[in-house]
Order: sequence, then structure tokens, then C-alpha cells
Amino acid sequence: MQRASPHSPDSPAQPVLFIPHGAGPCFFMEWNPPGIWDGMADFLKGIADTLPSRPRAILMVSGHWLADDFRITAGERPELIYDYHGFPDHTYRLDYPAPGSPLLAERVETLLSAAGLASQRDPARGFDHGMFIPLKLMFPEAAIPVVQLSLRQDLDPAAHLAAGEALEALRHEGVLIVGSGMSFHNMRGYGDPAFTAPSEAFDAWLTEAVEASPAQRQAALRDWARAPKAHQCHPPGQEEHLIPLMVAAGAAGQDRGRKVYSEQVLETQLSAFRFG
Repeated sequence: MQRASPHSPDSPAQPVLFIPHGAGPCFFMEWNPPGIWDGMADFLKGIADTLPSRPRAILMVSGHWLADDFRITAGERPELIYDYHGFPDHTYRLDYPAPGSPLLAERVETLLSAAGLASQRDPARGFDHGMFIPLKLMFPEAAIPVVQLSLRQDLDPAAHLAAGEALEALRHEGVLIVGSGMSFHNMRGYGDPAFTAPSEAFDAWLTEAVEASPAQRQAALRDWARAPKAHQCHPPGQEEHLIPLMVAAGAAGQDRGRKVYSEQVLETQLSAFRFG
């Protein structure tokens, strides 16, 4: 098992991120029109240079793993899960041999349990594309240990905010917490100009919520379904790509959030946020 180097208590805390992970393996294939994902790819490639130090480990919360309770990858060398369909053959041979971290998985379970949140480690679960696609751009050397945390099947925003709050301490231990999803995720809407205005309205509300004071932020995100055009951007029961933001916002603690990327892609407004 790979052990990460000790983290100095004097080192600054890692920030928390909510990033878009694109459409399947979109950054590693030709697209029509060409270049449509270039801006998002450039944003992801630039993240490492904005961090206060190299992360000791990464905790990735992906919108592509749902379970009855919180689950945590606990294998030493998780395999990749190519959980996308209909893409070119070479995209099913993409590699990202990052090590897991059983020690971090145990720490995550301990913190969640202390907060009264049921969780369990899963030594057999692999890394899904919500993890390895963006990390191939963010940290292409695949040398930093990674643990994935699932969403809870009920997609309860309050529970996911609470999970983030329970995990905030990891930031001071050199762990970069990343919510991987999409700020707009309605498969019917991509490429349809009728969804441009609704996505912009929801994005404006989401930005205001994220950039509010921590108490106001948590209250707004807990009640996100009342936001303008919320269900056009995230259909009821299909909001799994937004919920990683709740974990990120919870882990932010008293740090303010801010928008760090925004672009119109496939006729919809897509954004990323950073706390700390």
C-alpha cells in the first residue's frame, strides 16, 4: 500500500472544488463541432497550479456512484469502470493507474460515523469516469492516492451537506476534496437552444447561493429545488450531478465560495466553484 508523505500542520488547508467532468470521455476524442470541450479541459488542466500545495490525497465525490448509504472505495489499486456508452473504442482503453488509500478510506468512514452518518468501505469498487476523466487532466501523472465517496441514493441535499461538514477536517490533513458533476445536467437539454435561458437563470441563482455567507449558502443549497428553473436543469430524481456540490459546500466550513469557471457548452451554461 502506498503511504502518502506526512502533511505539516503548518501547511495551508486544501480548498474544496466542484468541477464539471464533461460528457463521458469527451476530452479524449474528436467532437463535432471541434473544440467544444477545450475551455473546460483548459480549466481542469490549470487547477493544480492554483492549489496551495500538492495534495497528500484526493477524495472524489462522483455523480456516477449512488448507494443506499455512503460508500467509500477502500482498495489499494482500484480498477477503472468505463461507465459510458456509445463512444469510440479507444476511450474504453483509457488508463489512470492512481493508487487507492485504504488508510484514507478508514478515516472517511470514521468521520462520517462520528457525525451519525451510516457508511461502509468497499474494497472491490473501482473508479468511475466521474473520477478518472477529470483527474487525467488535473493530475495526469496519476501519482496521488485517490478515494471515491458515493452519493446516497436518496439524494437528500441536507444529508450530503452534513457529510461534507463531517469531512472538513481532511482539508487540514492535506486532502483535496473534489465534487465531480455538472452544474447543468438534463440530457434532453444539451444542444437545445430552448435550454440556454433556463440554464443561465439557474446558474445565476447557483452562483449567488455559493458566494453567499456560509449560513446563507447552506440554507439555499438545502432548498435548491426551489431555485429558478431548477427542475429544467436537474430533472426530479436525476439531480445526481448537482449533489456533489452539497458535499463540497459542507466541507467548505466557514470559507466563502466563488465561481472559478463558467462557459456555455452545448447551448447550456456550465460552471465550477471553489471554496477556500
